[in-house]
Amino acid sequence: MKKILFVIALAVTTTATFGQGRFLTKNGKIYFDCTTPSSPEKIDGTNDKATSVIDASTGAIEFALLMKAFVFEKSLMQEHFNENYVESDKFPKATFKGNITNMSSINLSKDGTYPATVKGQMTLHGETKEVTAPGTITVKGGAITAAKSEFKLLLSDFKIDVPTVVQDKVSKEAKISVDLTFQPMAAK
Repeated sequence: MKKILFVIALAVTTTATFGQGRFLTKNGKIYFDCTTPSSPEKIDGTNDKATSVIDASTGAIEFALLMKAFVFEKSLMQEHFNENYVESDKFPKATFKGNITNMSSINLSKDGTYPATVKGQMTLHGETKEVTAPGTITVKGGAITAAKSEFKLLLSDFKIDVPTVVQDKVSKEAKISVDLTFQPMAAK
């Protein structure tokens, strides 16, 4: 009888572990700032509708976001961002597909916040470039609950042009902050 209970417990534990190997968010927050010291106002936007999936068994991570979901303090700035800079009608979304390169050092059985490095392909404004960024992964109760990162992107790498008339007011480098809160995906 003890052997049967052990086998049942092992099967339930194994099923739960595999079901919790993938983590999802549909409301990840992406923030960017292109303000320069000579900017008369902040040039920044926030998107809180990014989707992301992490597969803890492989370290694979993907995310996608609609460019028109970025919100700005001033509607005119939002209009210029979508029409003149990222051309949201032509290039409606940004994506990233890559891996957490040090996934083996993130202990899913011990709560804590672990340093992580993500490397992969970012597609923005119709251009795909390799991006490597530092960040953190938070583990709680055997699950990945959060991921954060801060890094910079050169607008020219993604063929985003800054008009000459505002070159001193818009940074050529965007500071990006990523703040994702994950939930385990349901087992299929």
